Amino acid sequence: MTTYALIDCDSFFCNCERVFREELRTRPVIVLSNNDGCVVSRSREAKSLGIGMGVPYFQIKEFCHKNKVHAFSSNFSLYTDLSRRVMNTLKSLCPTVEVYSVDEAFVDLSGIANPHQYAQMLRELLWRNVRIPVSIGIAPTKGLCKAACAVAKRDLHQQGVVSLMNHHDQTQALKIIPVEKLWGIASGRAEKLYALKIKSALDFRDYKNDKLIAKVLTKVGRQIQDELRGIICFPLGIPPEKKKEIMSSRTFGNVVYEKKHLMESIASHASEVAEELRMQQSVASELLIFVRSNPFKEGIMQYGASKIHTFLSPTSNTFRLIKAGLNLLDEIYRPNIEYRKAGVLVMGLQDKSEHDLSLFEVGDSERDDALMSTMDKVNKREGAGALQSLACGLDDIAWKMNRNFKSPRYTTNWDEIARV
Repeated sequence: MTTYALIDCDSFFCNCERVFREELRTRPVIVLSNNDGCVVSRSREAKSLGIGMGVPYFQIKEFCHKNKVHAFSSNFSLYTDLSRRVMNTLKSLCPTVEVYSVDEAFVDLSGIANPHQYAQMLRELLWRNVRIPVSIGIAPTKGLCKAACAVAKRDLHQQGVVSLMNHHDQTQALKIIPVEKLWGIASGRAEKLYALKIKSALDFRDYKNDKLIAKVLTKVGRQIQDELRGIICFPLGIPPEKKKEIMSSRTFGNVVYEKKHLMESIASHASEVAEELRMQQSVASELLIFVRSNPFKEGIMQYGASKIHTFLSPTSNTFRLIKAGLNLLDEIYRPNIEYRKAGVLVMGLQDKSEHDLSLFEVGDSERDDALMSTMDKVNKREGAGALQSLACGLDDIAWKMNRNFKSPRYTTNWDEIARV
C-alpha cells in the first residue's frame, strides 16, 4: 500500500530565529514581512496571545512590548539555508523526496514496516541535525497527509506524528478540520462550499454530487475531494511545473529620488530573476521594469510607469538582463518624483535546451553560461550577493527595506557567524 508522509516545519521562520537563541524556545516570537510590515510567522506562544497572521506590526507594537514578544525582521538568507539543511537530511534517509515549499516536503515511506516509528526517527534526527521542530502526517495520499499534519500540530499529545492509514482514523480527523483549512481550499472556495452546507473536511469528502463539486471548485477541487477518499490524484515525485513568469520587486524602506539609486535597484532585481531563471533551466524572451511613487501618500506628485524589452534570442544572462533593464529605466525615469517601489518581471519563458534563436541578435554563449554558473556557485557557497554586477551598487543603504529587527545571517556570512 502506498504510504506518503508530509514533513512540515513548525512555525518555520520563528524557529529558525530560535536555532541560535535557545533562550527564546519558550517565549513568544513573531517574524515580520518586508519593511517590517505585517506578521508572517508566529510561534505557538505568540498565537496563544491572540496575535493574528497578517496583522500590521504598528498596530501591535505596544502589545508586543508589554507581553515581551520578540519581533524579527525577515532573514531569508538564514531561512533558506536552514531549509536546505532540513531537505538534505530528508534526502539522506528517504528514497523519494518532493520539496513542496521552503518548510514542507512530501516523502515516500512505502515498504517501511513501521512508518510511524520511522517518522519519529526523522523528527528526532531533524531536531538533532538542524534544531528545527517538525510535525509529520502519514497517509495514503497527499491530501490526507495534509490533514494528518494539521491534527499533529493541533494535538500535542500525538508527539508530532499522526498516521491516517485506515478509514476510521481518517473519518475522525476530517470531522474536526474546518473545510476552509483544507489543502487547496481558500476562503473564497470555502464560502461556496458553505452554501452547499459543507462545513467540515468530512462533509466535503462524503458529499455525493461530484459533478456539482467539479462545477463549483473545478477539476482541482474534485481531485482534492478524491484525495480525501484515499484516491491518489497528485502522485509523489512529479517535478514541479516551471514558472511562466518570474518577478522581483520591493517597496523601498526610504523614499528614493536619485536615478542612480533606482538603477541599483533595477540591477539588483534583474540579478535575482536571472538567478531564478537559471535555477529552473529557463530563458526569458521579455523583460518588464516598473517604477512608481506611493499611491497612498497625499500631497505628492503621483507617477508610475513600466516598459518592456523583447529579446530576439531569449536569455538568462544577468548582464544582458541588467543592460536591458537600465535602458528601459532611461526611458521612463522622471526627476523630482518620490519613488517608493521598483521591480523587474521576466516573461515568455522557454526551456534553456529548447529555446528559439535569432539571426539578428547574439544569444548566450558557452562562455556566458560558464560565467553565470560560476557566479551561482560562488553565491551559493559564500552567500547571496557575494559576487554581483557593479551596477547593483556597493551597498543598498539608500533604497533598502526597513529591517530594524534583523538577526545575523549565522550560517551564510563569515562576519555574522555566531561566537561562543
